Amino acid sequence: MPALDGKIVIVTGAGSGIGRASALALGAAGASVVVADIDAAGGEETVSLLHDGGALASFVKTDVTDAGDVERMVEHAVATYGQLDAAHNNAGILGGNSVLTDVDDDEWRRVLELNLTSVYLCMKHEIRAMLAAGSPGAIVNTASFSGLVGVPFASAYVASKHGVVGLTKAAAIEYGRKGIRVNAVCPGTVRTEMMQQRLAASPKMEDALRNVSPMRRLAEANEVADAVVWLCSDAASFVNGHALPVDGGAVAQ
Repeated sequence: MPALDGKIVIVTGAGSGIGRASALALGAAGASVVVADIDAAGGEETVSLLHDGGALASFVKTDVTDAGDVERMVEHAVATYGQLDAAHNNAGILGGNSVLTDVDDDEWRRVLELNLTSVYLCMKHEIRAMLAAGSPGAIVNTASFSGLVGVPFASAYVASKHGVVGLTKAAAIEYGRKGIRVNAVCPGTVRTEMMQQRLAASPKMEDALRNVSPMRRLAEANEVADAVVWLCSDAASFVNGHALPVDGGAVAQ
């Protein structure tokens, strides 16, 4: 595993799923982790797991759609640990399951706000902190394979994740010369708590989702987390502006 000894990393949506797996993997690689989530119980549990593994960690309750909350999250990282070296902007939701003309307007706004606007807000304050420190930084945004291809019955989610990929590339160009790398991971279907709830409601869905990937299975959260650790580390020191599929080959077909 790439080393992140001494690095300070923020992970949003770290109370469960990919975010928790990422936080634990970053801690195992030597980073001190700021766990951010709107779910205080889940976030505190992640911190406890990090402490059990010997990592330094703290929790900040954060609504990533609230600019003030996001600013306080970054201020906490700097005040507590002295700097900010990396971030995994992961918080988001799946959205509904309907054709575009049936999408509720409020749902559209909620998905875009949680999946895309939140990434903008996080990067805005994270990059400011990294620039103020004058040291290299790395940001990884969670997009999706749905941010690389079209997927039916998920127009709001697909639009939001395409937006994350575009925002990632724009920021990579703007700040690469200042030593800040910005990349995205694009997971396929991942077996998280949120996905398990959806699968339980539609037992036939899992078979359909398995067939999306040539590997004929769902990903585990730690498989995405390992990609995040690599992108945050010096092992990926010349990787910038990349949207990395972690999808078992789904978009390669």
